[in-house]
Amino acid sequence: MQHRSGHILLLLAAALPLLAGCQQHNILDAKGPVGAAEANILVIATIIMLAIIVPTMIATVAFALWYREANPKALYRPDWAFSGRIELVVWSVPFLTIAFLGGIAWIGAHRLDPATPLVSEKPPIQVQVVSLDWKWLFLYPDQGVASVNELVVPAATPVTFKLTSSSVWNSFFVPKLGSMIYTMRGMVTTLNLMADQEGELYGLSTHFSGDGFADMHFPVRAVSDADFAAWVNGAKGSGAALDRAAYADLAKQGVVDAPRSFGSVEPGLFDGIVAQTVPPGPGPAAGGVENVRPKGGS
Repeated sequence: MQHRSGHILLLLAAALPLLAGCQQHNILDAKGPVGAAEANILVIATIIMLAIIVPTMIATVAFALWYREANPKALYRPDWAFSGRIELVVWSVPFLTIAFLGGIAWIGAHRLDPATPLVSEKPPIQVQVVSLDWKWLFLYPDQGVASVNELVVPAATPVTFKLTSSSVWNSFFVPKLGSMIYTMRGMVTTLNLMADQEGELYGLSTHFSGDGFADMHFPVRAVSDADFAAWVNGAKGSGAALDRAAYADLAKQGVVDAPRSFGSVEPGLFDGIVAQTVPPGPGPAAGGVENVRPKGGS
């Protein structure tokens, strides 16, 4: 028994670093109003389901103990067939549970519609998102700058995302802000999010899209208004311009080793990507591509 307990403790100790590493993906540790509302729905739904699961598990053990062969007090009734009271309980409890869960899901689905603007005293900023193979492009149309694999937003300010894809389907997800949403070529999806405090979060793609999929993650930096303005000015001073030629080079299959920014963006570039007047990305090749290096490789 001691030997077995030692193995269990060793497994738990080995799992602790993994659990710690999952903190950046913890959707219950929300950093925005959308994520907090979604986490609240998960908690309430879990509690409602536990209201059935826990009593059922207790009753299963209790019935097994009471009606065991060695218990002479248990009443044996081989001719018993029906009880209206038991039927009422058996059917009413699941009905009430489904009604509660359905009500929560229906209300939450309308309140947390990704396209519904968030209520705030501040006007939202606009961010256009393009998923590439295998990187993320963020365009700031009002500021006239862009970034690759780095999303910078002002804290406590709503952000309206317009998302599309250069090639295959992908999915945009910042776990602590909530509401994963797909990007599709030739289409635009809308997502409204807000970080309610400053800090660095983690964003990623959750839809497998080819060899470099594992590198499709990015930092999300929620900063003060002053720091956001400083970041925009710094991007403008980078000198790099994102025009159709630069975009075509960026859309080639491959990963980037570090985030980068562009000081100017060709007008109408995002609309051209959506309308596919800008040539779309090639999409993942069946045999893989040479410019995607394996994790940890040279």
